[in-house]
Amino acid sequence: MSLRLYDTATREVRDFVPVEPGTVSIYHCGLTVQSAPHLGHIRKEVVFDVLRRWLTHSGYRVTVIANITDIDDKILTKSAEAGVPWFAHAYRYERELHEAYAALGCEPPTYEPRATGHIPEMIELIKVLIERGHAYAATDDSGDVYFDVRSWPSYGELSGQRIDDMEPAADADPRGKRDPRDFALWKGHKPSEPETASWHTPWGRGRPGWHLECSAMAQKYLGTEFDIHGGGLDLRFPHHENELAQSRAAGHRFARFWMHNAWVTAAGEKMSKSLGNGALVSEVTKRHPPRAVRFYLVQPHYRSSVDFADSSLAEATAALARIDSFVDRAARLAPGTDAGPLPAAFVAAMDDDLGTPTAMAEVYAAVRAGNQALDAGDAGGVKDALAAVLAMLDVFGLRADDPVWASGTGHDLAPVVDGLVSALLAQRQAARERKDFAAADDVRDQLTDLGIKIEDTPSGPRWSVDPGTGRN
Repeated sequence: MSLRLYDTATREVRDFVPVEPGTVSIYHCGLTVQSAPHLGHIRKEVVFDVLRRWLTHSGYRVTVIANITDIDDKILTKSAEAGVPWFAHAYRYERELHEAYAALGCEPPTYEPRATGHIPEMIELIKVLIERGHAYAATDDSGDVYFDVRSWPSYGELSGQRIDDMEPAADADPRGKRDPRDFALWKGHKPSEPETASWHTPWGRGRPGWHLECSAMAQKYLGTEFDIHGGGLDLRFPHHENELAQSRAAGHRFARFWMHNAWVTAAGEKMSKSLGNGALVSEVTKRHPPRAVRFYLVQPHYRSSVDFADSSLAEATAALARIDSFVDRAARLAPGTDAGPLPAAFVAAMDDDLGTPTAMAEVYAAVRAGNQALDAGDAGGVKDALAAVLAMLDVFGLRADDPVWASGTGHDLAPVVDGLVSALLAQRQAARERKDFAAADDVRDQLTDLGIKIEDTPSGPRWSVDPGTGRN
C-alpha cells in the first residue's frame, strides 16, 4: 500500500505522489509570536514532526519550511501594552516557541524564515498580482493594497464557500476596498504605529498582510509548486484560502496537498488565547513528563480533536510507563537489541493517512506479546517484540533512550537505578529465605513508596516503574 493522505482541497483521501520523485517538500504555518505557545499550537508541530519522520522512514528526502510571523496587528498591540519594542516582544515568544517544540521532541524545520526578512519577495508578489488584474492599491492614499476576490472565480474552493456567503474580511479597515471581502496584501503605515514596523514600497510605507507572507516565503524556499501545505484547522479559512487564491492568481500551482490537524479543545471549546483556556506548554510540561505530553498528542488521529484535561495526561503518562516497563525488562533479557522491521499492520496504518491510533494499537499488541514471552522465558520472542516496539517508538519520536529526552544530568542513570533496585530485591529475598517476613515486607514497602512495582514470578522477582504508586 502506498502512502495516502487526506487533502482538504479535494475532501478525500488520495494517493500521495510528490512533485519530484524521492523528495517531499512541506510548508506548514508557524506561530504568530504574540504570546507563549499552548498545546493547541504545539499539536501542529507534533503532527508534522510525525509526518516528517514517517516520510523519512519511507525513504523520502524531506524539506520542511515553517515560518515565523513576527509582524502583526496583535504583536504591535501587545508590545505597546507591555512597553517594549515590537521586535523584542516577537523575539521573546519566538524563543519560547523553539523551547516548546524542543521540549516535546520535535525536530527543527529545515529552515524557519521570518516574515520581516522577506519584504522584497512580498513586494514582487504584489506587483505580479496588480499586473495580472487581481490586486489594487486603495485610492485614498492610505498605502493599503488589496486582493480583489471577485477577480478570482475559484475563490472559496479550499473551504467550500461561495463569495456571497462570506463575511467581510476582518484583517484590514474597510477604507478603500472595492468589496468588503477583499483582503489586505499590504497595510499602509498609521501614525500610531512604530516607524520601525514599516517598509518603503511603491504604494507608500507599510507592512505586509498576514496571508501574503506565507505565499512569498513558500515560493522562495519550495518553488511555485510543492507537495504539502499544512497547519491547524483554524487556518483553513481565511488564511489558507487567501494564500491559495493569491498564489494561483499569480500563476503558481502552489501546494498539491492541503493537510489540517484538528484542534486541542478545553471543555469542548477550541483552545485559544482569547478564551483564556490555553494550557501553556511550559506549564503542562512541569506537571507531566514532556515525553508523555507528546505521547498524548500523538495517539489520536491528527484530524480528530483532542480535549485537554490533566486526567487524560495522567492516563497517557501511565500508558507510556507500561510500555517503558516492558522495554526495560526486555532489554535486561535481550541486551543490545535495537529497532527491527516494522510490523506490516503498523506500516499499513501509517500509510493510511497517518493512522496513528491503529499504529499505536500495534505498539500495545507488541508489548503484550513481549510480556507473555518474558513470562514464558522465551528469549527469542522477547527480542522480536522489543525490536518491533523500538522501531515503532522511533517513528513516533518516543524512544526513551533518544538523547532529546535526557534529564540534563549528563549521565545515564538507568544502570545505577537497576543496580540499586536489584540490591534491595536481593536483601528482600535473603530476608524471605531466613523467614524474616517483616523485613522482606519492609523492603517491598520502601520500593512501593518510591513507585517501584514488584512482581514475584517462578523465575524470580521482577520490577517496573508504576506511575500509579509512589510518593508525590
